[in-house]
Amino acid sequence: MRATTFPLADSMRRLGTESAFVVLARAKALEAQGRSIIHLEIGEPDFNTPEHIKDAAIRSLHANRTHYTPAAGIMELRTAIAAYVERTRGVHVSTDQIVVTPGAKPMIAAVLMALLNPGDEVIIPDPAYPAYRSITTYVGATPVSLPLIEAKDFRFEIETLEASITPRTKILVLNSPHNPTGGILTPGDIAAIADVVR
Repeated sequence: MRATTFPLADSMRRLGTESAFVVLARAKALEAQGRSIIHLEIGEPDFNTPEHIKDAAIRSLHANRTHYTPAAGIMELRTAIAAYVERTRGVHVSTDQIVVTPGAKPMIAAVLMALLNPGDEVIIPDPAYPAYRSITTYVGATPVSLPLIEAKDFRFEIETLEASITPRTKILVLNSPHNPTGGILTPGDIAAIADVVR
């Protein structure tokens, strides 16, 4: 039987990729040659899964918790996440505001595809996790770079944010600590950002 190939959709030409896995493969090859490598390419933890997490997974398997879960995630986990966010961030969130996903990228893609139209703009702190730019471009929107400044501990100037906003701006991407720089927004930064985007 002969394999059939199908042409990809034109939109696939707009979908970028992450070079981190290419860099990882090269780093692993150098490591195999005996070179000492410090891995900065992907967000792979430098520790094994803790025993209590493995034990909980095993208990769940033995309890036959192996079927579909609610689409937003297991309620006990969502409740624990809400409590954690309130305890560590001082922000009250309800469980109906929490969705558990298998990693960030699927949810980033879902949110951007749900909210963006061609011609919309997304302000993205730069450097950034590649998925923001890639998915923004994929849906036909325009990524707008917001430079992070090393001398400001990889934070951006509020004035630069203000100047980046246009009538086409739809989304401002924020995460703190920032990926990949590790920069952390201060409470003052967050208040100033809130004033700008109101």
